[in-house]
Amino acid sequence: MSALLRVEGASKAFRGLKAVEQASFEVPEGEIVALIGPNGAGKTTLFNLIAGALKPDAGRIEFAGREIAGLRPDQVCAAGIGRTFQIVKPFAGLSVEDNVVVGALERAPDVRQARAHARGILEKLGMAHKGAMPAASLTLPDRKRLEVARALATRPRLLLLDEVMAGLRPTECDQMVAVFRELNRAEGLTILLIEHVMRAVMALAGRVVVLHHGEIIARGTPAEVVRNPAVLECYLGEEIEI
Repeated sequence: MSALLRVEGASKAFRGLKAVEQASFEVPEGEIVALIGPNGAGKTTLFNLIAGALKPDAGRIEFAGREIAGLRPDQVCAAGIGRTFQIVKPFAGLSVEDNVVVGALERAPDVRQARAHARGILEKLGMAHKGAMPAASLTLPDRKRLEVARALATRPRLLLLDEVMAGLRPTECDQMVAVFRELNRAEGLTILLIEHVMRAVMALAGRVVVLHHGEIIARGTPAEVVRNPAVLECYLGEEIEI
């Protein structure tokens, strides 16, 4: 299957500190790829390069055959990439539904259609009954779901998920995994996720890319990666349970 996202030699430094160094990988259309690594490995910086929050110092980032490095975040979103953020910050003064409507207005021609789309997204995520609630009143698991809903509302071809499982209980994590599996299976949504919860990585990802000190040190299937000596040494630990 052809690559929907192609990153070639992407590099980014902050005052001489190399956050990402010559990173190259592909995300095939219709697949789920996980980006893992220890804290400070450069994962979120790489997401920011893809999503337009940062401009790479070097390298290319192509989406659907188009160079997107250097585009603004709104332009990247318009191209078909949606993202979540590690620290969730909904519009606290708006209702849950209106938070999602804001995302839906990226492509909907009017508020009525944006609201209909937002309600459909909330239904998929099991949050339809909370649409009228203030976003500020949500629990952490529901704020995570709302973050995903806002990104999905933009109708992305590629969804970037930044640690959406962090802080969730195993049952809550499994529920999120089921949602992403269904979105990938039924709608063909391509997903690139940053995740520390290996339970989710093993259940979702067909391929895994491992970052350490800004460099890619391993790639392969989840089973291959968790047995890689370099990965065990830098991140996972010798006692990981497969």
